[in-house]
Amino acid sequence: MSAECDVVPMEPFRILTFNRISSSGLARFPVGRYLVGPELSAPDAILLRSHQLRAGAVAASVRAIGRAGAGTDNIAVAEMSRRGIPVFNAPGANANAVKEIVLAALLVAARNVIPALAYVASLPVGAADYERRVEDGKKQFAGLELAGRTLGVIGLGAVGGLVADAAIKLGMNVLGFDPEITVDGAWRLPASVRKANSVEEVLRLSDLVTLHLPLIDSTRNLISEGRLEQIRQGAVLLNFARDAIVDERAVLEALRGGRLKYYICDFPSPALAGEPGAVALPHLGASTEEAEENCAVMVADRIREFLEHGTIRHSVNFPEVEVTRGSPYRIAIANANVPNMLGQISTTLAHFGLNIHDMENKSRGGIAYTLVDVDSPIAEEVVKSISAIEGVLSVRMVAVPSEV
Repeated sequence: MSAECDVVPMEPFRILTFNRISSSGLARFPVGRYLVGPELSAPDAILLRSHQLRAGAVAASVRAIGRAGAGTDNIAVAEMSRRGIPVFNAPGANANAVKEIVLAALLVAARNVIPALAYVASLPVGAADYERRVEDGKKQFAGLELAGRTLGVIGLGAVGGLVADAAIKLGMNVLGFDPEITVDGAWRLPASVRKANSVEEVLRLSDLVTLHLPLIDSTRNLISEGRLEQIRQGAVLLNFARDAIVDERAVLEALRGGRLKYYICDFPSPALAGEPGAVALPHLGASTEEAEENCAVMVADRIREFLEHGTIRHSVNFPEVEVTRGSPYRIAIANANVPNMLGQISTTLAHFGLNIHDMENKSRGGIAYTLVDVDSPIAEEVVKSISAIEGVLSVRMVAVPSEV
């Protein structure tokens, strides 16, 4: 491919989709500049929701993967990092939807709504003493008011922060714990949120506890048997984050022993089915039209920015890198975060007579990412030479998008 062909691409970008993606998100890909659909071969990017994406199913042509949601445990992120492929998500786009269902769960638990509904459903409709039985039975479902109770929030990101704020407005006391909280997250929190020093402290001091964490190695089975032994007697545990954050066997033991009053989650399983005190919803947390649209639009925009300009925002495995174009000739490089990589890249560009107009390099863990604008066209030999540098994971020329 000549440098001139790269500046004005002849072929549209190809986006392979899995699941049903909101039309509002798909509309972000301009017709003529993009081909989007579930049956495309040699895609430039993949857009999905909950589809389990095996690493072997990701074609060599793929440059980016977008998850229209927050969690990415259905994607082989570590393998994508080794291949130099950024994985994008939509943090916060479904936060309000999840917040609202958590509030619903808090009220359901506080007022014993589920067993009360089951009791009413069990009454014979034609019984002469129906009203008396309703009145007599309601005593066993007397609940509590949330105002004045303590809500423990473990994980204070986009969802956890909104839940904390809403709980305070309901008159609750909020105790929060998040060792990985960002500066922006801390700024968003209401000043009245008390800081806990550990998960154990939250469990000991809270009447109700809600989890809002990603599923990573350090959070798997975070709520364990040992930790549940420290939870306040008769507490309520809510999990609208990820199922494996909680040791389900330990939760069942805590329910049966009376340590937990309710476990309300968004992750049904055979073990929870029919268990008194266990309430499992069918993955409803982000299932609103608004959330699906927000997630699809956000991640579609991130994929476009990456394909058209090399920009990285909202990636779970790459650093954030954004550079205003100073030239139509741009190259994007992903590499292992090792010494002297920038020196080797600069030397290679100089060898081919390319003057660097602007360069931005950022790293995140073991991955580094560099955007370089140069003052003249980039030949294919330049890409091949940089690709040959030990530790380079992926290289591509980032063409100026053609106008449609």
